[in-house]
Amino acid sequence: MIEYIKGELTDLTPAQATVEAAGVGYALNISLNTFSAIQGKKEVKLYVYEAIREDAHVLYGFVNKKEREMFLLLITVNGVGANTARMMLSGISVSELCNAISTGNARLIQSIKGIGKMTAQRIIVDLRDKIVALGIAEEIPAGGQMAAPVNNQVKDEAVSALTMLGFSPAPTQKVVLQILQAQPDLPVEQVVKLALKQIK
Repeated sequence: MIEYIKGELTDLTPAQATVEAAGVGYALNISLNTFSAIQGKKEVKLYVYEAIREDAHVLYGFVNKKEREMFLLLITVNGVGANTARMMLSGISVSELCNAISTGNARLIQSIKGIGKMTAQRIIVDLRDKIVALGIAEEIPAGGQMAAPVNNQVKDEAVSALTMLGFSPAPTQKVVLQILQAQPDLPVEQVVKLALKQIK
């Protein structure tokens, strides 16, 4: 089981990344979200899912664990294969997909190429409880409604800064999200200062 591959990004297209690690070039199928996140980088770390079939051994790469977790959940749904799951993660972000599932927004899920009405409804029914249980949908309150959208760049920078200061990422992200939902226009440094007072 390969957990992740870290190395030099030697080739990149919107559908595939080639990462060289220890002299071996690994071709990984990626989503557009991952493509956007690693574009222009020389060194990358991609979390891996291995699809081992009789006729092929295919690697899928993800920019973070959340995207991989969402992918793994999607392929448990009857009628959703690995390529369909990758298409879904290329069409919308993980948080948008979580929001659509938790609020029962079948129309948004159907807007992704290759997803019909029945599949969209099956995804919602099968995954609604699982995304909350796994913590992928931690940005979504228990009521199922998405809170005010937050500036993801500010959120990510604040969480990164606090993690570097030694705080655990999961509770840190929760606190940062609460701050940004209450005060969406705060700059990173203010968010960090407020979070430092609140993190237990």
